[in-house]
Amino acid sequence: MFRRRVVSILNLCSNAALSTISKSAMEALPRKLKKAEKKPWVTSIHELKRRGRVDKQERRVVREVALRPPENGLLVEKLIPVAHQVLASRSQLLACVSRISEDIPIYFCSLCTEVHVGHPPHKIRTCNVSGSQKNKEHTWKRGGVDHVLPVVESFHLYDRLGRAVSHNERLQVDRIPALVELCIQAGVDLPEYPTRRRKFPVYRVAGKLIDFEKRFPKDDFSEKDIETFRSRGTIKKPIGDENHLNLPYDDIKGFAVRGVEAWEILRTGAIQLMQTYGVQTCGYCPELQVGPKGHRVRQCQAFKHQMRDGQHAWQEATIDDLLATVYVWHVRNPHAGDLLVDSLKRYYGKLPAVLELFSQAGAQVGDDYYRMMREDVVVPELDEEKFVV
Repeated sequence: MFRRRVVSILNLCSNAALSTISKSAMEALPRKLKKAEKKPWVTSIHELKRRGRVDKQERRVVREVALRPPENGLLVEKLIPVAHQVLASRSQLLACVSRISEDIPIYFCSLCTEVHVGHPPHKIRTCNVSGSQKNKEHTWKRGGVDHVLPVVESFHLYDRLGRAVSHNERLQVDRIPALVELCIQAGVDLPEYPTRRRKFPVYRVAGKLIDFEKRFPKDDFSEKDIETFRSRGTIKKPIGDENHLNLPYDDIKGFAVRGVEAWEILRTGAIQLMQTYGVQTCGYCPELQVGPKGHRVRQCQAFKHQMRDGQHAWQEATIDDLLATVYVWHVRNPHAGDLLVDSLKRYYGKLPAVLELFSQAGAQVGDDYYRMMREDVVVPELDEEKFVV
């Protein structure tokens, strides 16, 4: 017994050498920003300034510039199947998460944005907001699918190259999930949300977009039936919001395996679409707008919004902004009912909440998340923590 204990302590000491690896794995996660901090730039600010100087010089020369899709209003043909695949994967992902959440509980803190997957919820004291407890422990409540896969909304644009949504139009333009809006602009046609499809490209002359095509072509007689906005009471859910699909699985492990596949397809396809079709986000708040530019609605209440008159500080968005990825503490052995405690939090790993849900249901998470899970670090017992170097 004594020899076994000594070997255990030696293993813990040897794994302490991996602290730099584990630390670098944790640094790979998006850092939680302070209120006064701005989101990091996707493209370097020096590169953005250089592009601005080049565009300014081109606007001085009065000449016609031929644009390439999708800047000229036409679709990128090779990305249309990707958009359909992303929307279908979103439907399957929602169905799998909805089914698994019936067996594996999801908790959320009623005071902060912390989320935990599995029972019992952790005791890590990271609730540091106004009204929280003195010991900074979380106040847990039962959550649902929206806490694992938050819905990020965006204004639906009838014409993605048209003018931006103004502040007075904020209640007249529909807001739909941003991922669905991205798929619509990439080529998915939904009858609930009509969009303009050009047959002739748009040109740029002296920095201005010139559209030689009329608002409605001669062979299009549907202009009298198109509404750019509708009453919110008559809005139908777009395709992809059905949570209960007939998937051929009897146990939750089958749903978990299919959910992991759907998540990877959705994430990979969304990144591929975002590289061509622009998505903008506010540098200080979670607001997002799919399209080449942001809207002009004055609703930002983040850091120094008074200086911007409530306008958003638009910049290029990332995949985590589009999907609103929620990271939770990883539970290695959920069936043992182990409680995550605050004193051992440096040994715990993290995962996106949706993957943590699938992992606890029995699915195998990809190798890309192995270091994030900290599977190479041995978690000591409470009485062994003082022996770890």
